[in-house]
This record gives sequence, structure tokens and C-alpha cells, in this order.
Amino acid sequence: MNDGMPPRRGRPPMGRPVAEMANEILENASEIPEFKAPARPEMREEDPRARAAKRAAELRENRDESYDGTDEFYIDQSVIPTGWSYEWKRRFVMNQEDISHTMALKRSGWEEVPTSRHPEMMSVGSQEEFIMRKGQVLMERPLEITQEARLKDHRAAREAILGKEQQLNSVASQFDNTRVKIGKGKYDAIRIPE
Repeated sequence: MNDGMPPRRGRPPMGRPVAEMANEILENASEIPEFKAPARPEMREEDPRARAAKRAAELRENRDESYDGTDEFYIDQSVIPTGWSYEWKRRFVMNQEDISHTMALKRSGWEEVPTSRHPEMMSVGSQEEFIMRKGQVLMERPLEITQEARLKDHRAAREAILGKEQQLNSVASQFDNTRVKIGKGKYDAIRIPE
């Protein structure tokens, strides 16, 4: 059984001899479905004009005619009650209500606008208590409070600019006695060093 070959390593085969199993497989070969390789893809790319026409037809077929490019968050100023201001405020982030942000808004005077006041701003049959769009809620507060808040924000921004100008001037005066002026316009001339 050695036939001049070195002895095989590992465990001897168990059960039926390998030759017997191979014969059985060959006998049943007619029952095995034939494997077909997938057809080769076409080597040349489709004509770009034909491809563009095909894609345009798909887009026309699936076009959403309801979107006409108008601003979904536009509020007609004539519907805002006198003495009040309306603004859209964030209510949800990734479908989770941002409760801490909502509480901060309420502390600063904002309240949700009820759907009953402007039913035309919601879809027919909507059960929402407040006017909502894409995670935003329409909120209101007295106009004078909004104007005070905007004035306060404007002052804070102006003070920040003046503070930076003072810092820059104190540093610039140490070097060459020039004053730094921060431009507030869209385009300002740049001083070219000599």
C-alpha cells in the first residue's frame, strides 16, 4: 500500500473510500444544474445624448409638481396681529423634541401660535395644536420685547467690535503709531505697506 510513496500524514479517511464517493457524485452529475456565467457587460458606454434623454424622461415621470420653489416658512406680514412678532423656532432635532431649547424660548417670552388662529397655515384636517413645519414651530411674542432683544443683540455686537478695535490699536501703537480701523462696509480699501 506504500507504493514507494512516503506515508500520508494526518488521520486516515473514515467511512467509505474516497473513490467510491467520487463515483457516486459522477453518477448523479446529471441532477446538478449547470452553472452559467453572467453575460459580459457591454464594453462601450451608452451614447451620452441617449442616456440624458432617458434620465430626463425618468425625472419627468417622477417629478413632484407640488413643489414650486416658494419659501415654506414665509409669513405674510398682514396676518401678524398688531403689536406682535412671529418667528419660526426650532422644536425638534432628529425627530426628538429639544425641550431645553423650548424652555429657553419660553423664558425669553416666546409662545407657540395656536393652529386655531391661522388654520390656513396647516394642512386640512391637521390635529396639531400649534403651527408646525419640518421640526419648526411658529412662535409669537410682543413686538416691543422683540425690538428690545434685537437692540440688545446689536449693542453686544457693536461692543465686541469696539473691544477688538481697542485691542488692535493698543498693539499697533506699540509698533508704528498707526490706528487700526475695522471696516464695516462690504468693500474697504486696504492700506498697502511701503
